[in-house]
Amino acid sequence: MDVKLLPLVALLALATHAPTANAKPISLVERCWCRSTLNTVPQRSIRELKFLHTPNCPFQVIAKLKNNREVCINPETKWLQQYLKNAINKVKKSRRRNNKKL
Repeated sequence: MDVKLLPLVALLALATHAPTANAKPISLVERCWCRSTLNTVPQRSIRELKFLHTPNCPFQVIAKLKNNREVCINPETKWLQQYLKNAINKVKKSRRRNNKKL
């Protein structure tokens, strides 16, 4: 065996038997969808809103526009906050009505 090859083989043997780190592999499912967000999106151009909450990512809002493009909206925008408050209040009222009927 060549003398220059011996240190390389020793290094490879050491690397294969070294303890692995405690880091967890990043799954494609757990990656954050929104890497950047928009603050201004015309509300009339939005066809649908999706709300995502994954374990390692902040709350994400994805808007599908009428031209089939998907963009991420900053969840802190005022109109979106008001939209969410109205939706929550609507659900609460609906539950109260359903509980009274029972």
